Amino acid sequence: MIIGISAGRKEGVTSSVVKEILECSDEEYEYISLSGKKINGCIGCVRCATDNICKQMDDWNEIASKLLKADAIVFGAPNYGGTINALGHAFLERMFCFRHREVFSLAGKLAVIVSVEYAREKENTVHNFIKKVFDTQMMAIVESVASIGYSQCYTCGFGGNCGVGNVVRDHGFINEIKDEHYPPHFRDQTEAVFEAHRVGKLLGSILKNRKTLS
Repeated sequence: MIIGISAGRKEGVTSSVVKEILECSDEEYEYISLSGKKINGCIGCVRCATDNICKQMDDWNEIASKLLKADAIVFGAPNYGGTINALGHAFLERMFCFRHREVFSLAGKLAVIVSVEYAREKENTVHNFIKKVFDTQMMAIVESVASIGYSQCYTCGFGGNCGVGNVVRDHGFINEIKDEHYPPHFRDQTEAVFEAHRVGKLLGSILKNRKTLS
């Protein structure tokens, strides 16, 4: 079973990439959108140290139990304000509970990283953060897929005339933001679509092989 998680908007680029990987795996999967869910950050109470189970009660707990049962995890998040968005950050923070007293509850689980960055970004901070967390969990990162997202300036309603926004930086002052002004959605990013398809097939192949060997 593969668990696919998107920390982005419900129908955004991040969700599209994660779903593509899951569908191309040809394996049983469950897709989870974090959009609208209540997920607090870690509060450092360390009550999880006794049994590797987080004691905060919110929407994270049900998802956490699925992570423990999963064979592979596909996790995707977008860049907000130059770093991983708060919802994705909070979710990954809570994974701290899985690694105490030399017990790593997620160790060996296959993982795929999905990062969505605005085209202007020079460093993939989202990928780097997710990788750091997965590495500390002793997970086996199979591959990663990067896609281009778009700035919220394009949908706030004022982007075409905002001198500090990304729309004006990309296109100058415009009276109307038209389809041709938007960065390409995932389906129009040929390389990203190919990579998602390739990684999905690779993940599925590895899982099938593991089943055969076991």
